[in-house]
Amino acid sequence: MKLLHIGFSNAVSIDKIVSIITPDTAIAKRIRDKAKEENTLVDCTMGRKLRSMILTESSYTFLSAIRPEALMSRAEGKYEEKIPAATEDEPSLPPDE
Repeated sequence: MKLLHIGFSNAVSIDKIVSIITPDTAIAKRIRDKAKEENTLVDCTMGRKLRSMILTESSYTFLSAIRPEALMSRAEGKYEEKIPAATEDEPSLPPDE
């Protein structure tokens, strides 16, 4: 099971995601209000500006402070960590002496 990091140590299963949308539209606001009424809204913004909404198969709606484009690139596997990988010329651990 692959997880999608949606910010502040929160993750969602990629297999369960139906869509990732921007919260700016009227329909997104209605979805958010309905999820809040049904207690299926999970706010993962930690007080930051809402930038994306993740809708899941189980009718849960996750709010994230990360842009939808960034979440989609992470889900597609294009997200690269900033820690460089070790090559044959540069071992990751120093040799024992």
